[in-house]
Amino acid sequence: MTDWPPVDPTDAAAVAERRDAVVDAVRDHAGRIAYELALLEGGDYGRVEFETDGGTWTVKYEAGDLEFLLFEPTSGSEVYVVSTKRQPEPSALATALADYSAFVRAFNEHVAAAEEQLEDVPTEFPEPASTENAVNERRRILDRVEETCDEIAGQLHRLEGGEYGTYESRIDGQRWELNWDRDGVSYLRIGGSDGVYLLSQYAPPEASDVRRYVPQFPAFVEAYNETVADRTETLSRVEL
Repeated sequence: MTDWPPVDPTDAAAVAERRDAVVDAVRDHAGRIAYELALLEGGDYGRVEFETDGGTWTVKYEAGDLEFLLFEPTSGSEVYVVSTKRQPEPSALATALADYSAFVRAFNEHVAAAEEQLEDVPTEFPEPASTENAVNERRRILDRVEETCDEIAGQLHRLEGGEYGTYESRIDGQRWELNWDRDGVSYLRIGGSDGVYLLSQYAPPEASDVRRYVPQFPAFVEAYNETVADRTETLSRVEL
């Protein structure tokens, strides 16, 4: 009969218990690092690597909580010191923790470098210009355009009937469209569906577009007047 050495299961249990206690302590400590990294990096989740003489440490965090702490030694196998999957093997854990202090120093240096980069950054800036005058002037110009377009819309509603319609004309080679309903102008657009809305129910046009197209607006009104004159002349030749 082979003479085997005695086996005491309590020895393995004690080792596992000690390993778990060490991992819990590292999880608490590295969890603080993960929280500080989340604050420093400015995001809810991320991963940051730290280089030491012994290898590379990777901290992954989400919502400020530690997801895992990975150590990849310069020689040997990687070990997840902290993870949600499994506990590390004791000898691998011991190898990693021999370099843990170097990891913490690397983290501290990372924070110190960020502090140094922010030193002497100026916080006095030029006063931003007010947009009030530009906005008021744009509104004044567009109010006048809208007033005229509402008048045209009302006349078209009387002339053509119906609840809505579109009047189109080409000015300097571009298509101008006045879309109207019984309440007035819906929009004034230049250049088709991908063009510029001089009037719309959404956003106002850019100042550069106002400057470019408003000087052409009288030509659009004249084109409308000519259309009405042509129709009037046509109707005048009808005899009853």
